[in-house]
Amino acid sequence: MTVTVAQTTKAELVELIEFSIEQKLLEMLGDPDEGLPIRKSVQERLLRQKQAVSAGERGEPLDEVVRRLGLE
Repeated sequence: MTVTVAQTTKAELVELIEFSIEQKLLEMLGDPDEGLPIRKSVQERLLRQKQAVSAGERGEPLDEVVRRLGLE
């Protein structure tokens, strides 16, 4: 199914433009941190955070955040 610009809402058009700009900037500039080493302390912290989230000690389920913020 083909959708024309005239068939999109303003919000959809803004989202499309933002996405397109972001993609083009990434294509042109790339990731400035790509290839750089990650410090051992940062790796360890990220691993601890991941484990805490998996154990339910950190984070909040998306559906709870949506409900709490009234985004349903």
